[in-house]
Amino acid sequence: MLRIKVNELNIEQVLHYTVDILKNGGIVVYPTETFYGLGVKFDMEDSLKKLYDIKQRPEEKAMPLIIGNKGLLTVVAASINDTALSLIDRFWPGPLTLIFLANENLSEYITAGTHKVAVRIPGESFALYLAITASFPITATSANLSGTSPAQDAETVIRYFGDKIDLIIDGGHTSGGLPSTIVDVTGDKIKILREGVIKKELLTL
Repeated sequence: MLRIKVNELNIEQVLHYTVDILKNGGIVVYPTETFYGLGVKFDMEDSLKKLYDIKQRPEEKAMPLIIGNKGLLTVVAASINDTALSLIDRFWPGPLTLIFLANENLSEYITAGTHKVAVRIPGESFALYLAITASFPITATSANLSGTSPAQDAETVIRYFGDKIDLIIDGGHTSGGLPSTIVDVTGDKIKILREGVIKKELLTL
């Protein structure tokens, strides 16, 4: 396990190195605007399975994704309606996770048999720049063992996982706070599954 402290001077080099690790099937931990996240490349089946195993995550729990631009939605989502596009224009990048109907070829480790996929463009953070640099979807599940508190620093990540991960990007202590709001946009009307940073009254169109 390698730990790299990221700063303004080395961020470009660190981003490209992290993407290389992901492309080669590695598991990375990176800071988001709230907590640390566990990342693997979305279409690496063995890496997705390993991620579930090290998190001790129930297989019926789906795995959210981050992307760097809305053009990547078509890689994972089967359809994108006008309601979704309106919410994307208003709240991305930011703390809004949208649930779409998933493409048929998407891994069961991501959909958990729901035929749906959770996606967002993260707010200002290393996670955002990583997603932009990668140009492919990356898992964004919280860096913790299932049932434990999300990690806000690299030390907690190491305590949880030790050498089971390949790379930790140490961005210092993250802000924590409320999680992203989750909205299902697969139907005619939006369905708020979790109210987080973005309050439900802001989501009415």
